[in-house]
Amino acid sequence: MTQALESHRLRRVWLPLALLIGDTLMTFAGFCAAYALRYASPIGKLGIPVPDARFIEYLPLLLIGTFFLIAAYVQLDLYTERLLLRRLQSLNLILKGTVLWLVAFLGLSLVLKFEPPVSRWFVILAIAAVLVLMYAWRTIVYYTLTRSRLVNRLRQRAAVLGWNEDAATLVRDLQMTPVHPLAFIGCIRIEGDAPCDERCLGSIDDLPGILRSERVDVLIASRTDLPREQLRFVVETCESAYIEWKVVPSSFQILISGLRLQTVGRVPIIGIEDLAINRLLNRLAKRFIDVTGSVMGLILSAPVIALLAALVKRESPDGPVFFRQERVGARHAPFILYKLRSMAPDAAAQDHAQVSTRAGDPRLLRIGAWMRRWNLDELPQFWNVLRGDMSLIGPRPERTHHVEQLSNVVPHYLPRHLVRPGMTGWAQVNGLRGETSIAGRIQHDIYYIENWSLWLDLQILLLTFFRWKNPAA
Repeated sequence: MTQALESHRLRRVWLPLALLIGDTLMTFAGFCAAYALRYASPIGKLGIPVPDARFIEYLPLLLIGTFFLIAAYVQLDLYTERLLLRRLQSLNLILKGTVLWLVAFLGLSLVLKFEPPVSRWFVILAIAAVLVLMYAWRTIVYYTLTRSRLVNRLRQRAAVLGWNEDAATLVRDLQMTPVHPLAFIGCIRIEGDAPCDERCLGSIDDLPGILRSERVDVLIASRTDLPREQLRFVVETCESAYIEWKVVPSSFQILISGLRLQTVGRVPIIGIEDLAINRLLNRLAKRFIDVTGSVMGLILSAPVIALLAALVKRESPDGPVFFRQERVGARHAPFILYKLRSMAPDAAAQDHAQVSTRAGDPRLLRIGAWMRRWNLDELPQFWNVLRGDMSLIGPRPERTHHVEQLSNVVPHYLPRHLVRPGMTGWAQVNGLRGETSIAGRIQHDIYYIENWSLWLDLQILLLTFFRWKNPAA
């Protein structure tokens, strides 16, 4: 048995199976701990009184609960090899599957009559115990794998076919992550390639020998402008060697998740169709959350807004309390955005000079600098969300003249206006606020649009509370 085959079986079979067994044991242990807390500890007295149940009577419910929770993890592809070295992504799926199971189990217990009766307090304790044990178990596994020589057998050896800016970016990202599932081993040159500083494995003419001698697991083509016969040669070579073949979609730099294959007549074509965020039911669900959240936000923030408005008026009595400014929204439609005024009354006359306000700007009020540091000047935007101009989560809206300028110099800037702008977004919770890279913000905005889900919105909303503070005022 070759080393490559052993590594393949380790990634595809043995380690996923070990994780599945370990997750099952941790889940069952969590349910058992919840039973002990509910029926044999003072914590159990906090719940609604229910008849005591012996462990042997509860055991079938524990086993059924374990089975369906593990089934939820399997359904979410938790045990796929691409997640073996992805701790945070795995924990995210565990949290998602556990919360979905919680909702489903509580709903089912209301419809069906279990015997013995299911304690709602037990279910809550079970979820908490399972998450704690799963987090500890998965963290131990991750650090054990990444700190041993076993990690090299778990990583797939990846070669890049062709060299250009996309290939260089891909390699830099891989090299910045030592435990990435893909390990870059070198590039295979094609005629017309840009100069390459990385290890060169040879030319495309030597492809079969290179794949065999370098034990390549994945071949990633960074160029698709190959002659038809040469492209067929590459694909057939990979197929005969059982090597994964992937392509950097240079023709589709954005909205990759919206690509759909369809047949027109007898010809298959691929193109961008609807994105998940634009589907009817998803739009209705997102809008319902926006309306509910904005109403709650306005009610809870009203006293804070009133106090801050009084402080603004005290420091700068000549200007208005609220600042109104035109921004660009969904489908490039302009709207008026509301904020608490944080600068001198005449500051807007110089606003065209820069995209964002610099730290220490002399136009800032003292209370304005403090509000901006904690983003409190943006609280009135709950009204924009309620009106439908904005969403709670989405790309941050920019001023009209800045949109015109940036769209001419920043690649793929305009597609961020396919959705409603947000009070907070994926870029903001990742630290891209104020004087940070515009290109970096756009990349995060496009990622959000492509990968949108209600679950991603929930993550961003939770992260916003932990990362609400601006790095600079």
